[in-house]
Amino acid sequence: MSRNDIHNSDVPILCRSCEVRHQGMCGALDQHHLLELSRYTQTVRYEAGAELIADDSEITSYANVMRGVVKLSKMLEDGRQQVVGLQFAPDFLGRLFGRQNTLEAEAASPVELCKIPKSALEKLVKAHPELEHRLMEQTLRELDEAREWMVTLGRKTASEKVATFLLLIATHIDPVANERQEERGERSMKFDLPLSRADIADFLGLTIETVSRQLTKLRKDGVIEIVNNRQVTVPDLGRLKVRCG
Repeated sequence: MSRNDIHNSDVPILCRSCEVRHQGMCGALDQHHLLELSRYTQTVRYEAGAELIADDSEITSYANVMRGVVKLSKMLEDGRQQVVGLQFAPDFLGRLFGRQNTLEAEAASPVELCKIPKSALEKLVKAHPELEHRLMEQTLRELDEAREWMVTLGRKTASEKVATFLLLIATHIDPVANERQEERGERSMKFDLPLSRADIADFLGLTIETVSRQLTKLRKDGVIEIVNNRQVTVPDLGRLKVRCG
């Protein structure tokens, strides 16, 4: 949030308190358009494990991720689950102009969303090309990241997969903190794992035992530190990147 936002009464209060406003779709909007958008938006908080979107459900609203991690998954007919993606602030949650959701979305950690009804956002998108352009940019970025993840799943070793997953979390879980650390030239990062060992294994196409072994190896090599199985410290992101292959 910039100083101009803090002292500018023309910017809606909700937007002034949003740390990722300039990084998400709202960064394409001026004060007038933000005010128009804020008439429909609602901030909603969810605890970890809460269902945000049901697979095959009707699309009635969209959302911007303001804080936390969202887990996207697909359930097979026999009950098996495949984690297909993670979303972080300021990602856009939903299929713009779609009718049915094709994935299940769950709060992997405590999550804060800025929700807007489907009809309201689609009307704004049609009226403001700059908003449509920003959403298209976000969609293409997610497509590029999905393709990169296909390389990780298809070509990398188990060790490289786990290291790549940790780097993904470290660099995405708190974009505002990351930006500040980069400005200060800091190379360390601390975060809580938003997924269980089982979900990590599912996401990486590995067994739970393999994930645990690789985490232990990274810890013994001094690449990461782990407290209570969930809190991870990366002393040097450069060393972690090297282990990503």
